[in-house]
Amino acid sequence: MSKPMDAEYHGEERYSKLSIAYTGTEEEAAINTAIEVCSKGCSIMPNIYGCDISNGRKVIVIEYQDDYDREAGDVFEKILKHLDIKLCD
Repeated sequence: MSKPMDAEYHGEERYSKLSIAYTGTEEEAAINTAIEVCSKGCSIMPNIYGCDISNGRKVIVIEYQDDYDREAGDVFEKILKHLDIKLCD
């Protein structure tokens, strides 16, 4: 049985990052869809990248820089809700 998706948030003044760990291509597709759907209407574009972590898991990272209006928080909340992730460290 694979471990469910989980998320971690890090933020500083005008900078926010959400990392979502997952296993499998189906989860990766769901994350990419959530990013596309939930970031519509945001005035700034995020930097998005991914990498392998451990035990066959991968991570997608969404970073907003120079977020003067703090739009990233709303986008991140929508993404977590869309993916039904209840806990974010």
